[in-house]
Amino acid sequence: MTNPEAQQTEPSAAEAEPLPDAEAAGTRRLEQAVRAAEQALIEFEIAVETFRVEVENFSRLHHQRLGPMYSRLDELDAQIAEAVAARSGDPEDVRRAREARGLVMPMPEVEELFFGWVDSEGLSPEAAAMLTERPVQPPPRVRPSEEARRLYRELARNAHPDLAADEAERARRGEFIVRVNAAYAAGDEAALRELADEWAAGPRSPERRAGRSDELYARLEWLAERKELLAAMAAELESSAIGAMLKMAPDDPDGLLEEIAEQLLAQVAEKETRLAELLN
Repeated sequence: MTNPEAQQTEPSAAEAEPLPDAEAAGTRRLEQAVRAAEQALIEFEIAVETFRVEVENFSRLHHQRLGPMYSRLDELDAQIAEAVAARSGDPEDVRRAREARGLVMPMPEVEELFFGWVDSEGLSPEAAAMLTERPVQPPPRVRPSEEARRLYRELARNAHPDLAADEAERARRGEFIVRVNAAYAAGDEAALRELADEWAAGPRSPERRAGRSDELYARLEWLAERKELLAAMAAELESSAIGAMLKMAPDDPDGLLEEIAEQLLAQVAEKETRLAELLN
């Protein structure tokens, strides 16, 4: 009778240690996961940077177009409060008038007052138009075109520093992406085309060598941390006043500015009527 215990043998070396093919397959799966995470991160960074540029441009246009109206409203509020206080003499009305006056932006210094108004030939066109009561030319629209967006996304995907195999290549890509971001923020389609040609003619980064599993896991952890940081940046942009306004009309921000301008003009007219009544 055969002893069952005698049939139990020590596991073979092939059974005790992972097969080389299995190790290679596991490494390949990790590499694929890293590449997928890298591409997802790059796409997310592109989306965040695109929104950041849109918020920055909308903020600038909002300030240039609507800033004077907000200042006018503050001044009218102060004048109305002062007129009410002058009529009543009530200490509470006097306090309110002082508070309202304190909210008005102080008069700028001479250098600030004339900043941007004088060029090499004298008054700038905008300043001359204001002084002669001619319509002022609106600020130039700086919103990247669809082609500029396409070029930017393509450059960001190809030249992103996170695709570098070593620190020297990361530095080269980082400097290049800074120029790409600047051209995109300015809506300079021609500059983006030149940068695309420059990248195509430049040195290619070496292929990433297969790393050990712990290196790949570390890479995945870094990518996850980077995504969390970008998510926080995106949330901050979206929660800002300008970001919230922009999300109300992402396809027609200029139309939103027009709508807000009309509302402010109506408020200015209403307050001017109220002030005239108090002064008469």
